[in-house]
Amino acid sequence: MSQTSTERLRDYLAQLPPQAQALLMRGFERAIERGEDTAVATLVLEQLRKLARGTEEDEEAQPRTDDPARLLFRPLEPFLAESIFPVRPGQIRRTSLLPVWQWLSRDGAPEQAREFEAVLAQARQAGTASMLEAAARKFQLAAVEAISKVATAPGDDKQRSLSRIGPSNVVEDLLSIGAVLRAREALDTLGSRLPSQLRVFADPQIASVSSALNVPSLQTPQLLPFALSLIMLRLAAPWQIIRLAIKMAASDDEIRVAATPYGVAVTIALHDLYFLAACLRTDIRRGHFENVGEQLKILHDGVRGLRTELDLRNDSSWGKQLTAIRADTSNSLQSEIDSVPGRVRRILRQRADKDISSAPKIDPSEVEETAALIDFVAVCRTYASELAINEVTLRTYSDLQQYVEHSTEGLVQALRGGDTKARAYRQMQVKAAIRFCEVLFGHDYASLMSRAAENAVTGERKPSRAG
Repeated sequence: MSQTSTERLRDYLAQLPPQAQALLMRGFERAIERGEDTAVATLVLEQLRKLARGTEEDEEAQPRTDDPARLLFRPLEPFLAESIFPVRPGQIRRTSLLPVWQWLSRDGAPEQAREFEAVLAQARQAGTASMLEAAARKFQLAAVEAISKVATAPGDDKQRSLSRIGPSNVVEDLLSIGAVLRAREALDTLGSRLPSQLRVFADPQIASVSSALNVPSLQTPQLLPFALSLIMLRLAAPWQIIRLAIKMAASDDEIRVAATPYGVAVTIALHDLYFLAACLRTDIRRGHFENVGEQLKILHDGVRGLRTELDLRNDSSWGKQLTAIRADTSNSLQSEIDSVPGRVRRILRQRADKDISSAPKIDPSEVEETAALIDFVAVCRTYASELAINEVTLRTYSDLQQYVEHSTEGLVQALRGGDTKARAYRQMQVKAAIRFCEVLFGHDYASLMSRAAENAVTGERKPSRAG
């Protein structure tokens, strides 16, 4: 699509009501999630997200750091969720920001919005940002007051006001937006008291974090999940946030943990693991294996951590969630693992000379995809036990090793005979087999088989030159 067409699309989307923009965004995100044709969906989503962030691509657009909505909602950044996946406690949908900004500018706090934009324009002309912080905080407090006024309005007035803000998911986020903006100083103070990274979340670190959390404004049911989310951003292993809940309950029994306000930490950890499992399934289905190893490690460590550090009952809500995560992950992995031997056999299967002329050419990209799948099986071996794929992974990997080893030796021997056309095809097979050997047995064995293939070809040609 040309730049002019892109601009027309952006202008059209900008004219849509916030509800329509949000619905379009969710619809196209679901289309991509289902693996449908993504060209149009990706283009429209890109423009919608730029509108939601209040940004533009062209040179005349103002810098993101000077965008009014971005400055207003800056305290929300650590808690914004990009995905269509249902948000958990301590998260706010990024797509909710644009409707809320439009409502504030139109109905909620229009005078304060105009004043804020005027200050922003002055700061931009003066080339200084010193007055922006005070102006942003003043408007944030006005936004909090406007949100509180709507939330406490009586009966029908409340429903009418909320309907003008946006769809139900935006309304759900509205109170959270107000709560975070109200508690900005407390959350900033918490962030300043936390280390940049908590590599080990053991008793000394838990005690320090507990002390930093001991602020009344952060202990409310609405704010505590956001405080915990802020802590999780500093954890090397975010699932370890459950240790804070266990410490507060002075027990690993799930009933006692759930009875404390900090039980929400377990809910958050389970939600994030379920989200990671969903992302893993999507990547596997699309053939994207670049991050699978890291995803499997995080998922494995999180599942094992919750199983070993919490006394979960199989029939409890948390127990059922963890069981579902393991089962869904196991099914996704097993289905893909089962498909790998068949793909290897299609490439390496020995054919008679008469059948080679009609055989499809070996696509190098298919070879690389298959090599990635073999590596995927190897990675799964490391985490097989905790993710309930131990048997299928070990069996498949062993079968792959035996088949690739025997097939490579057989194909190398086959290079010594056959006509030119057959030899060329078998050389492609050998090249693929050596690539698979590199994944399964390492570089040294692959180099050994590569030299054997070269010798086989050379040995075949010598008699013809002598003749």
